[in-house]
Amino acid sequence: METKIILASSSVYRRELLKRIVSDFAFISPEIEESQRDDESPIEMALRLSEEKAKKIAASSGNNSIIIGCDQTAVVENTILQKPMTYENAFKQLQFLSGKVVKFYSAFCVLNNNNQTVISDYSEFEAKYKLLTDDLIDKYLKKDEPYFCVGSIKSESYGITLLESIKNDDPTSIIGLPLIKISKILMDENII
Repeated sequence: METKIILASSSVYRRELLKRIVSDFAFISPEIEESQRDDESPIEMALRLSEEKAKKIAASSGNNSIIIGCDQTAVVENTILQKPMTYENAFKQLQFLSGKVVKFYSAFCVLNNNNQTVISDYSEFEAKYKLLTDDLIDKYLKKDEPYFCVGSIKSESYGITLLESIKNDDPTSIIGLPLIKISKILMDENII
């Protein structure tokens, strides 16, 4: 019986990324509580949430499956950025991020339901935001509506225009699914 791969994410962009290396997979939104715990670092938070997402989907997916959970956190000036959820919050967040460097952590968890192995890791990158005018912020938010995105930006879309530079080792980690590391794990498991 062929192993079923499931992406524990509702992100269309992450689905498009996974299609680069896996031709047939399911995707299910895990719907978990995503708030930060006391004394939890951004890396710890992203790793925990990616594992919780994978485990939630694994509980109902059967033995012959591999679940990929993922999460992304971001920090600037020792503050973990939250998903803005509204236009107003996104506007304030982008005003705050104007001209600043933000560290993003894209964590993932590959859970093999056949043998119950769990492999978690993350990739990090820095994004330097341009100096943003209120007019530019307003125009961007109305175009991309990134209200469920950490850092109020969809860098895979029009949001790239808000950035001055990005430093990282895996361009796919920007979208929250580090394919270089994930593909190695799936190759080691003889999945791809």
